[in-house]
Amino acid sequence: MSQDFDYDLAIIGAGVGGHGAAIHAVSCGLHTAIVEAGEMGGTCINRGCIPSKALLAAAGRVRELHDAHHLKTLGIQIAGVEFDRQAIADHAANIVSKIRGDMTNSLKRLGVDTIKGWGKVAGPQKVTVATDAGEKTITAKDIILAPGSVPGVPPGIEIDATTVFTSDDALKLEWLPSWVAIIGSGYIGLEFSDIYTALGCEITMIEALDKLMPAFDPDIAKLAKRVLIDPRDIETKVGMLAKKVTPGSPVVIELADAKTKEVVEVLEVDACLVATGRIPVAKNMGLELLGVELDRRGFIPVNDKMAVLASGEPVPHLWAIGDATGKMMLAHAASAQGITVVENVCGRDREVDYTSIPAAAFTHPEISYVGMTEPQAKELGADQGFEVASVRTYFKGNSKAIASGETDGIAKVIYRQDTGELLGVHILGAHASDLIHEAASAIADRQSVNRLGHLVHTHPTLSEVLDDAYKRAMSHT
Repeated sequence: MSQDFDYDLAIIGAGVGGHGAAIHAVSCGLHTAIVEAGEMGGTCINRGCIPSKALLAAAGRVRELHDAHHLKTLGIQIAGVEFDRQAIADHAANIVSKIRGDMTNSLKRLGVDTIKGWGKVAGPQKVTVATDAGEKTITAKDIILAPGSVPGVPPGIEIDATTVFTSDDALKLEWLPSWVAIIGSGYIGLEFSDIYTALGCEITMIEALDKLMPAFDPDIAKLAKRVLIDPRDIETKVGMLAKKVTPGSPVVIELADAKTKEVVEVLEVDACLVATGRIPVAKNMGLELLGVELDRRGFIPVNDKMAVLASGEPVPHLWAIGDATGKMMLAHAASAQGITVVENVCGRDREVDYTSIPAAAFTHPEISYVGMTEPQAKELGADQGFEVASVRTYFKGNSKAIASGETDGIAKVIYRQDTGELLGVHILGAHASDLIHEAASAIADRQSVNRLGHLVHTHPTLSEVLDDAYKRAMSHT
């Protein structure tokens, strides 16, 4: 530890990114402090990944037990299925409390000082914290900003947290409206449509762009619509903008044509979930003192080493990670960024490889991907002068999927035609979120389908959908 500072490393924000950075810093011998104004664990633990997965687990079980036809094919019959909404909500809350407590205790065991209050940069290598007892100032050789994000609410939408709400309130599952409008068809919208329909709600999904699930590979989005939308009590309105949303009973939604902005329809529903993405918490961080300007979307500018930039140049000893950087708004990406910072602080040059970071939607069945979509890969190929190819394999041909009666799904592999280098993998199907990591490792190592096609997978397992895809791709190169 440097004798000139209170700490080697001060981290503002105790979400998954800040927590991961603190743990790695301690393992590297850095005396570390972490500053948090809210609850330990940030968005992921308290209002995101963890409670949503708890709700999805319960809702998915209800959906499965209601599927009499599927159960009958397995030789199982169930007379009736009931659920307790409050018990499901309590299950999610209890999981959050446990994991939050585990995170707090882990930092304490490691000797990380936790300071409660709003922290911000007060100058080079200096942080002030507004605590209940007054302002506290600490110095640190290096500072990491990890302030996170909050749900974004477009203009014209009024939130009352009861009838019109964001995911923060929806995760409490305080009631089950008969008819819910969901604005947005990304991860959040898809997962909540999965939860609500399993628990008996009717859904109207509103998407301003000209297609549902615009962030997904087109083939995956097409199949996802057929599996996750069409068979369920979900109405979709594509190319429609929720121009005005007024809370109440009923909630009134004025829908406008996304291109002309003219109102074409008025909906009256019981509740409305606003799932239009998240915005950074990057203001009031003291960045202006160091000449740092937020980008036009409000994110903290950083390079691939996660150094904060002022006029395009790294600010010495100042770093930022997580949602507030806008690079990849995922908890595990924030953790990877935090570890990257610590490595750089310790003199081990490291950058974040975003192409190999996977993502998933925990619907039933799940969706996961890593790397590029086919349109993105073809755009890169056109720019760099190589051809792109893709292959698809289906869960309906997989022995394990057939045995379990979970044959809805596809694995799509995208690769360079000349070298066979793996560029992207997209999976829709049972356990997709677990299957994707094999592909993520392959992309991180820049592996070719010609090598991947010779790997051996356990039979019978779902992983063989990727094995089949690699072999099919190998035969085409």
